[in-house]
Amino acid sequence: MRYVRIERQGRPCWGVVKGEEVLTLSKPPFDGVEYDGEKLPLSQCKLLAPCVPTKIVCVGKNYSEHAREMGAEPPGFPVLFLKGLNTLNRPDGALHAPEFVTRLDYEGELGVVIRCRAKNVKAKDFADYVLGYTCLNDVTARDVQQHDGQWTRGKSMDGFCPVGPWVTDDVDSSALKLVTRLNGEVVQRGNTADFITAVPELIEFITASMTLEPGDLVATGTPAGIGPMIPGDRVEVDIEGIGVLKNQVI
Repeated sequence: MRYVRIERQGRPCWGVVKGEEVLTLSKPPFDGVEYDGEKLPLSQCKLLAPCVPTKIVCVGKNYSEHAREMGAEPPGFPVLFLKGLNTLNRPDGALHAPEFVTRLDYEGELGVVIRCRAKNVKAKDFADYVLGYTCLNDVTARDVQQHDGQWTRGKSMDGFCPVGPWVTDDVDSSALKLVTRLNGEVVQRGNTADFITAVPELIEFITASMTLEPGDLVATGTPAGIGPMIPGDRVEVDIEGIGVLKNQVI
């Protein structure tokens, strides 16, 4: 299924995409799908971020070639950081950095949305805790990240985590092609088969330290090819079997 959140009569509403329609739900789909009987044309729906996390847990340097382009050797264990909830942005939402930012980068990634409370999960059981997968852009103020020597401020400016267009449970996270395009030109090309730490082991590693709640979001790392965006640019994160996340820089 493809789960979406849309704006209906000024309020957020969950739904399931079927063809060119959205079948709306009476409650979030974490405990099963419960339709409320309404159908809306997908083309007329304003899509919202398809999750409402209590935390956004990110994995740094999960592709060897990206680690090397950042001037580091691939780490021997997952490197975790958090993005603030203020970063959550919707599909087609605008990307905007404060005026003092001199380099604004794209980082296309696979996002994992958690279905139920997860603590001390074993890798073999990870699928029981996953609602599905989505596209994510870990937007980064690179100059700020480098200036600060740590990642919080450069990764957590308002709107720096667009997600969507939906969450799907119809893909296998072990070998998904990922492409990032800037103004139509391919700038990143990766495959989740090249993860240093795959999704099952990531869930085990994360939940050994912190409890994940329904709707929480795990950003799994970006492939090589990161680069800058400027106002007027359009960035797209396209993941096989999921869809395309599109955002404009203003």
